[in-house]
Amino acid sequence: MHRNKKRVIAFVNLIVLSFSVSPFLSAVAGIDLVKVDKSESKMYLIENEIVIKEYHVAFGANPKGHKLQEGDEKTPEGTYTLDYKKEDSSFYRSMHVSYPNQSDLDDAENRGVSAGGLIMVHGQRNKFGWLSGITQRFNWTNGCIALTNSEMDEFMSLIEVGTKIQIEW
Repeated sequence: MHRNKKRVIAFVNLIVLSFSVSPFLSAVAGIDLVKVDKSESKMYLIENEIVIKEYHVAFGANPKGHKLQEGDEKTPEGTYTLDYKKEDSSFYRSMHVSYPNQSDLDDAENRGVSAGGLIMVHGQRNKFGWLSGITQRFNWTNGCIALTNSEMDEFMSLIEVGTKIQIEW
């Protein structure tokens, strides 16, 4: 009987420890690259070339190829910076991708179009998070990268402003 009590106490301590360590790890995670593979609909959080976390993501309706202009529903390809966090938008939490860069602006100007902008990693449209089981099966954004709301909470806790994001097909 005494042995079982010790096992129960050890088990409870393990559960408590797992809940208390997880936020600590999030706070000290050193994610140095967010890599997005559009062809696989995957986003990887990488620390020292090791994948720490993997997410299934959704893109714009036309995900293949680099974003060429505003309204093309493409997600840009290349290396950018996650340059600020936004808590008050039409979507559940977001982090801005530094698109367009100077090369994107020059290319758009040469074609006589707007490069577009406001590309974000974001959660679901406000008040529709409960639909993420369906929406995340489709490319539904206007060129952004979408996660579920719970994944967006985790992403925001792990990623610091200034982290590089590499997006490729």
